[in-house]
Amino acid sequence: MLKFICYPKCTTCQKAKKWLDDNKIQYEMRNIKDNKPTYEELGLIHVLSGQPLKKLFNTSGLLYKSMELKNKLHSMNEEEMLSLLSSDGMLVKRPLLVSDDFALIGFKETEWNSRLK
Repeated sequence: MLKFICYPKCTTCQKAKKWLDDNKIQYEMRNIKDNKPTYEELGLIHVLSGQPLKKLFNTSGLLYKSMELKNKLHSMNEEEMLSLLSSDGMLVKRPLLVSDDFALIGFKETEWNSRLK
């Protein structure tokens, strides 16, 4: 079963949910704010996505900006980044779509189409 990790008030997450529903793709939905991903989960998502760890950060989020992470991430190691990401779900880019063998970060319809159809 796919895990759809999102923030229900996020318009991009709403679009992704609609896309999943319209394409009759089953998933288990999880609110990233109420049930934040753990350090271990984020490490696995990082590996499954094949993306640089920095791509897991919600760079448009208020928390990211208030913490001035744009200027700090370059000097952080992977362990520090994962610890920070796991401290608050609002730091994590969303939505996340996670299966046993892949993870998609953010909603890009063409990417989701090629992976799920």
